[in-house]
Order: sequence, then structure tokens, then C-alpha cells
Amino acid sequence: MNDAADSRPFRRPVRLRNGTAVLIREARADDKERLIAAFGGLDRHTIYTRYFSFRKGLSQTELQRLDHPDSGRYILLVATRGEGPGETIIAGGSGVVTEPAAAVRSAECAFTVEEDYQGQGLAGHLLAAIVDLARDQGIGRLEADVLAQNQPMLAVFRRCGLPMTTSLSAGVVHLVLDLGGQGPAHGAGAKA
Repeated sequence: MNDAADSRPFRRPVRLRNGTAVLIREARADDKERLIAAFGGLDRHTIYTRYFSFRKGLSQTELQRLDHPDSGRYILLVATRGEGPGETIIAGGSGVVTEPAAAVRSAECAFTVEEDYQGQGLAGHLLAAIVDLARDQGIGRLEADVLAQNQPMLAVFRRCGLPMTTSLSAGVVHLVLDLGGQGPAHGAGAKA
């Protein structure tokens, strides 16, 4: 997911508004159990605002993406606390390329943040990381669907600094962020 000059996996330490240290990094195959545990600890409302429905767990397709990372198609990030066996996933962000052959490549992005860490700027940090990685991959725009009542997530997108268009249909706001303009770069998510 990084440019050819730096083939190391993406890692970005960040501090949340309350001072908590968090590591944002690429998701790995050994994260499956941590992701399953993180999903299992989510509140039903958090699951609904992310998936627009109630789900009991992650799909096999979602988990299989960890086994066969395709850096040209997926950006898969997790935010963690702790290290080694005590490492815990507290959030995740993804970008999935939806138009790989288009003149302007587009990716759909989404985030999930565990309730205890919501409102601390973590989604903004994840968005900034996804923007940086998407730009490195030549992706020209990010798209997201957000429930109209999910004002905190809409605020993250509004504060990101990227040119944005929105449309509303059936209670869902569709956002398109132009990555060609100025916007979040390394660390800019601290404002969101």
C-alpha cells in the first residue's frame, strides 16, 4: 500500500484528543481474531451506523481480504492499543476501489470506531491515512455513504479539508471527496 520506495507496511502513531496513544497500521492476516473480538464488542447502534443494518459478525469475504491483500484494490487499516498478545483493535477503516479502469480511479471508504473512542478524532486520523494511501495508489476520489442522522461522521468528512460534493437519497448522504485538491496529509486527521 505504500510507494515502491518504501515497501514497509503502513504504520502511523497518533494521539487522540484525550491524549491516548493509538497506532494506525495496515491490517494483517493475524488480525482475524482481534477483528472478530472487536466486532463482537460493538454496540448495536455502532454496527447499524456502519452497515445500515444489524449484523452478528464480519463476513467470510471481509475476513478473507486479510489473507490475500490486494494493495491495488483494498486499503485495510486498523487502529490498535497495546502490543503483542495484548494488542486490541479499537477501530478500522477501509478503502475499496470501485472503478479500477476509470480515468479517475475511485474508492469507497468506511470506518468503524469502538464507542469508548468515538469523539476523540480517531475517524479523522483514519480518514487522513486512507487519503494518503489512496493518493499513493493513484486514486483520484473517495466516496462514502453515511446515514443522514450520523452527524458525527458527516462532521469528520466536512472538516477534512478536501473538496466535497454530497447528495441525499432515502436518508443516506453520498459523499464524494476529490483527492486532487489540498486536504488531509500526514497527521491532519487530528482536527477531525
